Amino acid sequence: MIHSRFIKSSIGKKTIMAVTGIFLMSFLLLHLSVNLCLFYGEESFNNAVSFMRRNILVKILEYVLASGFIIHIIFGFLLHIRNNKSKGNIDYAIKNTTSSFGSRTMIYTGFLILCFLIIHLMNFMIPMKYKHVSDYVLVISLFKNPIYTFIYVFSFFVLGFHLNHGFQSSFQSIGLSNKKRLFWIRKLGFFYFWFVCFGFCIIAIWFFFH
Repeated sequence: MIHSRFIKSSIGKKTIMAVTGIFLMSFLLLHLSVNLCLFYGEESFNNAVSFMRRNILVKILEYVLASGFIIHIIFGFLLHIRNNKSKGNIDYAIKNTTSSFGSRTMIYTGFLILCFLIIHLMNFMIPMKYKHVSDYVLVISLFKNPIYTFIYVFSFFVLGFHLNHGFQSSFQSIGLSNKKRLFWIRKLGFFYFWFVCFGFCIIAIWFFFH
């Protein structure tokens, strides 16, 4: 009963969003580390992908990751609906005028990220699992496509805006942020989202031109 009330509450939804968000942000760093192997050549990248594919822990984490995405999306949507219903409240209206651009656009950047994720799965993950082709060749060939590369780079900039607000709010939602820590959390969040955003973008742009 207590768990049900907690999940249904705004605080509960924000906490679940924060926990799944932190997990997904950790995954992005792992994903980026594998993609960086592209610079070391075909054998290095294929070996890295093969290791990830054979590792039993990674296989388990794939299901956890998929669940994390679904939960994050569902609760993000539920919070958006709850906030829209609260627009008639004066206190909410005042808070909404002082909220950041990132917080006001989270639902929209989240939707664009979801669209990109579907495209990404169709172009990368599914062919990598079911087509007998070098993973390196598949990735490089996609990065040679100007339309796909543009979508890829644009999507990671959108993700950057999403992460810029999400990083800070995640730590606040689980109670790890206070006035003293907030400054450093903002700095770390700013560094994190630029590192991730530019990391993925530079890889795509580099192989587009080379």
